[in-house]
Amino acid sequence: MSAISKVDVVGVGLNATDTLIPVQHFPAAGSKVEFRSANVLPGGQVATAMVACQSWGLRTRYVGKVGDDLAATLHRSEFANLGVEAHLLTAPGCPSQQAFILVDDAGERTVLWKRDDRLAIQPTDLQREWILEARALHLDGHDTSAATVAATWAREAGIPVIADLDELYPGVDSLLPLIDYLITSRDIPARLSGESDLCKSLPLVRARYNARLAAATLGHEGVLAYDGTQFHYAPAFRVQTTDTTGAGDIFHAGFIYGLLQGWPLPRQLEFACAAAALNCTGIGARGHIAPVAEIEKLIAAGPRHPSAF
Repeated sequence: MSAISKVDVVGVGLNATDTLIPVQHFPAAGSKVEFRSANVLPGGQVATAMVACQSWGLRTRYVGKVGDDLAATLHRSEFANLGVEAHLLTAPGCPSQQAFILVDDAGERTVLWKRDDRLAIQPTDLQREWILEARALHLDGHDTSAATVAATWAREAGIPVIADLDELYPGVDSLLPLIDYLITSRDIPARLSGESDLCKSLPLVRARYNARLAAATLGHEGVLAYDGTQFHYAPAFRVQTTDTTGAGDIFHAGFIYGLLQGWPLPRQLEFACAAAALNCTGIGARGHIAPVAEIEKLIAAGPRHPSAF
């Protein structure tokens, strides 16, 4: 067996083939709406985050599962072209995950998706070295059993675990105590704590699972995080929004980039918000993964939305 190379970050989780369909407005029931184009593009939470980290100069590894169709070929080609070390496991006789995404003129997206159960990553699919030969582990928690095994290995080795949770998948209770940086969508802290106020739910979640950080991304309102001592808030940046698909994926990539640079938390959050905003100026989950210099320029001079906290 060949030696496993050392990387900065390894991601275990979802990939998807997205068909982006721009429309003037979301169709009402029973209506007909003209669409302008249909663009087939690679996406997926963790896969996209690894692509972004690679584009910013980090060494990345991605572990995921695809079918044996043309979409799998698209993913393999994309990772190879970008230099991501990809371990794409194949589910025979199975289509890869796909999504149809309607994007209206305000940039808001509505996602229709399908994922065959055979695409689930199993704990036996993982190699320990894929995880241990990395400085950080990124998960979405979708295939919870495999994510829990990977996070256990990382924890035992002192490797920080970052999670992008936009849903509470079955078995997530075993995974949550293994996450160091729990960065979720807005609704997850309330669902975990029973407390709707983020200023109450984030401390409760952080304490319950002994995380280093609990945070919620808030779309155009930015991000709110709690580190056990104080809250940190970063407002979102004002940009000409084309498509919000992938904004959360790129936010997590930006957070990971800042974490591995050793930046203070406020700078990590600000960089992540700026990277996510710029990605919204293009079409698709990877519509505009901006260079670091462009992200820094937006941080220095870009307008921000009013503070929500």
